[in-house]
Amino acid sequence: MKAGGCASKLSPKILDQVLPRIPRVADPNVLVGFDTSDDAGVYRVTPDLAIVQTVDFFTPVVDDPYAFGAIAAANALSDVYAMGGHPLTALSILAWPASGDIDTLEEILKGGAEKIHEAGCVILGGHSVSDPEIKFGYAITGTVHPDRVKTNTGARPGDVLMFTKKIGTGVISTALKKGIAKQQHVDRAMAQMLTLNRAAAEAIENLDVHGLTDVTGFGLFGHAREMAIGSKVTLEIDSSLVRFLDGAVEYAQAGAFSGGLGNNREFVASCVEGFSPFDDLFYDPQTSGGLLIALPEKDALELERNFPAAYRIGKVFERQKKPLRII
Repeated sequence: MKAGGCASKLSPKILDQVLPRIPRVADPNVLVGFDTSDDAGVYRVTPDLAIVQTVDFFTPVVDDPYAFGAIAAANALSDVYAMGGHPLTALSILAWPASGDIDTLEEILKGGAEKIHEAGCVILGGHSVSDPEIKFGYAITGTVHPDRVKTNTGARPGDVLMFTKKIGTGVISTALKKGIAKQQHVDRAMAQMLTLNRAAAEAIENLDVHGLTDVTGFGLFGHAREMAIGSKVTLEIDSSLVRFLDGAVEYAQAGAFSGGLGNNREFVASCVEGFSPFDDLFYDPQTSGGLLIALPEKDALELERNFPAAYRIGKVFERQKKPLRII
């Protein structure tokens, strides 16, 4: 099995054109729906219980089938963590060629299942179709208290911006596809993609988090834009503070860019003020990326003490000329 590139999403430009035309149904129990750019939907079942629902799947991002299955699971689970939820059940989504190797398929499903179980989640079933291009992922259902839902629309001026993983999975996956990636760089990227956002979500569960999202297919700038616009603020990102996976800068300089990066740049660049030599990496689609968090200074300090993987990358300001500013 060969990697097919990074897990880029459909262009946000297309989604922004189409989604406003989709009919809405008024329901007071819909706490988070598709009219915002949040990571998952949230529906209140009782005064003390809401369900969180999401779905995510993509083509192979690494050559190893077991790792691909596990990464696809971690990526799908992340959306529930990004809403403050706890994953409960999963349904698998599989597109597989009729002549595909059965042993490879077994490894993909096994890797996904074990990562789902690591999250304390159970697989109830799934759906498969015959397709010459391999695709795999999950629909995840989780739970959350209605009063503890976290969204990407609550960032406030004065908040600290923090991130919980490094940037670079997209260019490294693309470099792997091109045959120029070093194995040690692929291994480190895989280790990060295999890391659940569970511990990060638990670390912020009792903090005063104002804005929260995970950084995946739209890249750091794309998801930061959604938070900034939804919160009616400007996010300032200090490029010198952002951490990159080993090899990411090298492959970016070599032009290991996916089509998703170009789509992200085309849509988001007009929202960005300033310039950084790492701009390409900030548009780069990420797979199973970290959590982007906006929270007050005192809570940022507590998060740094209790979860050292989280680090500062910027600040939140009153809305200025553009939603994003890079320094």
